[in-house]
Amino acid sequence: MLQKSETLRGYSLLTPTLIIMAIGILVPFGILIAMSFWTQVGFGFDLTPTVANYEMAADRPIYGALIKRSLWMSGMATIATVLLCYPMAYFVAFHVHRNKMMWIVLMTLPFWTSYLLRVFAWKVVLGYDGVINSALLSVGLIDAPLEFLLYSQTAVIITLAHAWAAFAILPMYVSLEKIDRSLLEAATDLGDGPVMRFFRITLPLSLPGVISATLLIFIPTTGDYITPALLGGPDGIMIGNLIQKQFGAVNNWPMGAALAIILMLSIAAIALGFMFSTMFVRRRIT
Repeated sequence: MLQKSETLRGYSLLTPTLIIMAIGILVPFGILIAMSFWTQVGFGFDLTPTVANYEMAADRPIYGALIKRSLWMSGMATIATVLLCYPMAYFVAFHVHRNKMMWIVLMTLPFWTSYLLRVFAWKVVLGYDGVINSALLSVGLIDAPLEFLLYSQTAVIITLAHAWAAFAILPMYVSLEKIDRSLLEAATDLGDGPVMRFFRITLPLSLPGVISATLLIFIPTTGDYITPALLGGPDGIMIGNLIQKQFGAVNNWPMGAALAIILMLSIAAIALGFMFSTMFVRRRIT
């Protein structure tokens, strides 16, 4: 039967990968879910199932406020990254005809360095005496350094948008590169100008790359805690910082697990809603 069925042969080849994924992803996720129903007792756990952690998360407004702030800041960083990276991917896909690989390498070259180093670099750029403030002061555009650039939500959004740009450029470039150029030629022959050709053909056909880029940025940045800790200040703290403190300084792992589960469910709901709405818009466009 295995030799006659291509489907079964395919699953047999996937079996080792699925086992590794189950061990590396599903098992820790299951432990996290189970832990969220436990209670921290000193340095140990009371394994009696309880929803006290979820009740506490619902009763304390600070948790909900931080989750909303994290989702908003991550959403702004995602939108900024996609809007900035789409023209770059479009240019390489449609206007670069030689040495495309060199262009891709050059665009992703800054991301070969450590994520932490890039965050510290932005701290230098956005600082009170940083590059931006010094340049604006030198040309006389401002009389005093701009204080909102650092230790604010603005600093976190800018840094996240830059730090995850490579994850937006590559999937969008792949989608744009796969577009059949004969479709664009046909649209031109039928009288479409560059703008209509873009919105009727290029954009709908590149939406899979846009969706992939959006999810690749939005999902991890919502739980980021390094950038808010270094650049956010009091107004830029995100839920990831609170979860990290629950597992670290506070030593309340079940509460941290419950907050992580709530955050994952919130991200999953938004991601699914975004995917369905995007597919609906794509069908209406095409």
